[in-house]
Amino acid sequence: MITIIWAALIVLGLVFTVVLARDIIKHKNVLEKVSIWKNAVIGFVVNFFDVLGIGAFAPQTALLKFTKQTDDSVMPGTLNVTNTIPVLIQAIIFIKIIEVDVLTLVLMLLSATIGAILGANIISTLPVKSIRLIMGFALLVTVCFMFARKMNWIQGGGDALSLRGSKLIIAVAVNFILGALMTAGIGLYAPCMALVFALGMSPQVAFPIMMGSCAFLMPPASFKFISKGAYNRKATLAMTIPGAIAVLIAAFFVKSLPLDNLKIIVMIVILITSFIMFKDAFKKTTTNDAAKQTV
Repeated sequence: MITIIWAALIVLGLVFTVVLARDIIKHKNVLEKVSIWKNAVIGFVVNFFDVLGIGAFAPQTALLKFTKQTDDSVMPGTLNVTNTIPVLIQAIIFIKIIEVDVLTLVLMLLSATIGAILGANIISTLPVKSIRLIMGFALLVTVCFMFARKMNWIQGGGDALSLRGSKLIIAVAVNFILGALMTAGIGLYAPCMALVFALGMSPQVAFPIMMGSCAFLMPPASFKFISKGAYNRKATLAMTIPGAIAVLIAAFFVKSLPLDNLKIIVMIVILITSFIMFKDAFKKTTTNDAAKQTV
């Protein structure tokens, strides 16, 4: 079954690549005016540290916000579409090398995917103010999980490789919610890892579960954003390729890094970005925002 999941990820990656390439080629004459180099660096950096446990969505939002590379109205779509291929690569690697119970893995992957499909339909049509409020909240949630992990407040963990009964039901239900929230820019990695720990599973099991969940939920969610044009095409193209390269480097060549100080810096940046998102959400509505709200 693991081999089937692994093969499905490869097929999903190929299909997604074709869909994304076709959309970008179709709109090649109306691509956004953003910096290829700035986005390339952002894509590489956030995906490199994503593999190491920092997460991509929150720091990527902060960097895109500070460098003014992506409009807030398409931020959720840009985050999901940009990171789909790098996350697929992560899942392909970690699902093959870390042992986990097949039933637990499959049910959690399916629940997250269904949650994301339903969530993308809603998120891609929200007005700019709502998106800014959701993103501001998403960043705060991410910081809370990062801080809790750093302070060792997230208790649990064990050596179990599987879940059954009520624990499995809880895991599936929570992962469904996390999948839906993923489309709003709330990263799944930290809360999914906390869930796995709390249910008494081995810490290592979190990697194939959270990476596999994202790998299966992000393509269908991203298809929704692509079909509606609710993402920054040029920024996505510029970030995706370096992001995929960064994942391979981090997974195969980097064993450990002194990340404690970096995580503190990331948390500070995320908090500042969250404040900016909330501030912008309550600014006077612009002409472009008004147009978005009528779509």
